[in-house]
Amino acid sequence: MDIAMLNEKVTFQKNGVVTDRIGNHTNAWTDYYTCSATISGENGREEQDAGQTVEHPDMSVTIRWCRKAAAITEDGYRILFHGQLYDIIGIDHFSYKKKALKFRCRKADR
Repeated sequence: MDIAMLNEKVTFQKNGVVTDRIGNHTNAWTDYYTCSATISGENGREEQDAGQTVEHPDMSVTIRWCRKAAAITEDGYRILFHGQLYDIIGIDHFSYKKKALKFRCRKADR
C-alpha cells in the first residue's frame, strides 16, 4: 500500500444508545475512529428508474488495517467525509492479510 495515497481524513461513526443527565436513553451517532484514507470511485453512477435518471453517489474508502478498524461492520457504522455521511454497504478485507481494509459506501439520505 502506498502511504502517500492516504491523503484524506475520514471519521467512522458508531450508532449506539446514550444516556442523558436525567436518565433518558436515545440513539445517537458518536465518533469511533478517525484515520487517513484513500478515496476512489467518488463519481458514482446513474441509472434509469421509472423513466427518471437516478444518481447513486458511491465511493470506496481504503485504510490501513488495525484492530479498531477491523471491528467495523456494515451495520451500526457510517463514514463522515468532508461533511457528508456515507453508509457502509460492503467491506473487503483483502484476503485477511491484515494490511488494508476497503469500504464500499453509498451517500446516506438524511
